[in-house]
Amino acid sequence: MLVRQGEHRGVSADRSLAWSLAGIAGAVNAAGFYAAGLYSSHMTGTVSTMADHLALGEMGAFGMALAIVATFIAGAMVSAMLINAGQRRGLSAIYAYSVCLEALLLAGLGAADVWLHELRGAALVMGLSFLMGLQNAIVTRISNARVRTTHVTGMITDIGIELGNLIDDLYHRNGRDRIRVTLDKLKTHLPTVGSFFLGGVLGVLGYSAWGAMLFVTLAAILAGVAAPVILAEWRTAE
Repeated sequence: MLVRQGEHRGVSADRSLAWSLAGIAGAVNAAGFYAAGLYSSHMTGTVSTMADHLALGEMGAFGMALAIVATFIAGAMVSAMLINAGQRRGLSAIYAYSVCLEALLLAGLGAADVWLHELRGAALVMGLSFLMGLQNAIVTRISNARVRTTHVTGMITDIGIELGNLIDDLYHRNGRDRIRVTLDKLKTHLPTVGSFFLGGVLGVLGYSAWGAMLFVTLAAILAGVAAPVILAEWRTAE
C-alpha cells in the first residue's frame, strides 16, 4: 500500500492505496454534504458554483465556495511542502507521515465538530476540503499521478476510454498484450470508483448514526494505513 521513499511501487500497491483512500474520501465527501449541504472535494462543481453565485450577485455563497476551493489548494500546498521537506531530510516514510498528519487533523476536526454549533457547517466543510487537498496531493506524488482518490471524474473518463479501447482491440483482434494493459487499467479504476461510492454510502450512514465519531473512526483507519511504514523506518533506524 504505502511504501517508503525510494522503494519501487507496483500496480498492486497503487491499487491498494487507491481503493483504501478512495473509500475514506468518499465517506468524508458524502458525510460533509450530509452535514452541511456542501461537497469538500468536488472542485469542478464548486468552481462552477462560484461562477453561478457571482453572476447572480450572491456574494455570501460565492465567498463560501471560494473558501472551499482555497482550503483545498492550501491542503495540497501543505502536502507538497511537507513531502519536499521530508525528502530533503532523507525521511523514507515521508508519505506515511503525511497520511498520519491527515489522520490527526481528521480526528481533531471530528472533535471540533461537537462544539462548533452555528459555525459547524462552514468550518466542517472547509476543514474537510483542506484534508482532501492534502490527501489528493499525497496520492498524486506517491503514484506519479497514476491514481487519484478524492474525485472520480478523471477515473470515470478513463473507464470510458479503456472500454472503448477494449472494444476496438477485440473487434480488430489486436494483440493480447494491448488487451492485457487495458484490462489492468480497468482493474484499477473500476474498483476505485466503486470504493469511493461505497465509502460515500457508509459515510452518510455512519455520520447519521455516530455524528462526529465517524471522522475519528476514519482517522483511525488512516493511521492504520500509515503506521506499518513508520514503524518499519523506526526499526531500520535502530
